[in-house]
Amino acid sequence: MASSVDILPLARDARGIGRFLAVAHQIYRESPYWVAPLAQDQRKSLGTANPFFAHASMQLWVARRNGREVGRIAGIADRLFQARQDPRTAFFGFFESENDTEVSGRLFQTVSAWARQQGFRRLLGPMNPSTNDECGLLVDGFDTRPVFMMPYNPPYYESLLTQAGWRGVMNLLAYRIDLDQSPLDRLHRIQERFRQRHPDITVRPLRRRTFRQDLEKIRRLYNEAWEENWGFVPMTESEIGFMANRLKPLLVEGLVWIAETAREPVGFLLAVPDFNQPLQPLRGRLLTPRLLGFLPYLFGWKTPDMARVLVLGVRSAYRRRGVESTLLANGLQAAAKLGLRACEASWVLEGNHRSRRVIEAFGGHPYKTYRLFERGVRPD
Repeated sequence: MASSVDILPLARDARGIGRFLAVAHQIYRESPYWVAPLAQDQRKSLGTANPFFAHASMQLWVARRNGREVGRIAGIADRLFQARQDPRTAFFGFFESENDTEVSGRLFQTVSAWARQQGFRRLLGPMNPSTNDECGLLVDGFDTRPVFMMPYNPPYYESLLTQAGWRGVMNLLAYRIDLDQSPLDRLHRIQERFRQRHPDITVRPLRRRTFRQDLEKIRRLYNEAWEENWGFVPMTESEIGFMANRLKPLLVEGLVWIAETAREPVGFLLAVPDFNQPLQPLRGRLLTPRLLGFLPYLFGWKTPDMARVLVLGVRSAYRRRGVESTLLANGLQAAAKLGLRACEASWVLEGNHRSRRVIEAFGGHPYKTYRLFERGVRPD
């Protein structure tokens, strides 16, 4: 008997991307927690302007039944990942589905057939579209809104994957740090002790006016500090610039720090306010009367009550000297002075015990778990 679910490929043009993005609004129409990403930002990320696609390709599909689009998925082939990590592996990403194994099963069959035709033997994900962007399936911590640039999904997604033969391969943790658990006087002591022990290392905030000049330092730090991490793929100069253009309007001075010697940069912390708080009412659209509620946050007149630490990394030669701790202390101190109540540090590999110890020393506790899944490519 023929399936009642049709799978339709979409072009990565304006019309196809718009149709692909619309599926999520259908899935989450009654969710009190989901935050719709800004449509114009997602269109840029999925379109040809994203320099990720200089070394990667992507195919989009939607699932349609009875005239309604009830699911979506993307197949992603990243040549940098294949060269650095595993030439046999492709990604799936941007997965959404109604709570129906027929829908999800057809989507998984489709991306598996695509991967097989491309010569791959393994699928890994969800990657949206890589480990340098949003990734992972939320498997614990569904009762709060996701923070900025972190994914959210219904609890039933994990069951849809496991019933289709997907196996969890890596957990990614999100830590919450309540700032009243990190008193300012303790943070100040950490900073002073570091200055006394390591006078050759300067820790300074990044300024908007010098942000462009610091970009190459940031790229080098990012690629060298994370090069040993599971699944890591370095970002190109163009990708760093693309990400910087997305984030620069949202940067708050005091939440971005760099550690350096007279010879080289050695560590970097990047945190941004949780703009998902004011973005949630916009439902992904800027052209709405609700924009008036977001403008005070955009212009810095108001600040969300939470921040996200996106990046905290130190070159291997400078680890175990307290650089991570002093960077985090500076960021948390600035966040507290801005009136923020908490920070989320995300994501952290479950096996990255060094970073976990640093965050836990500041009172951080894991409160959300994301998981990456794998499955061998098969005909289904």
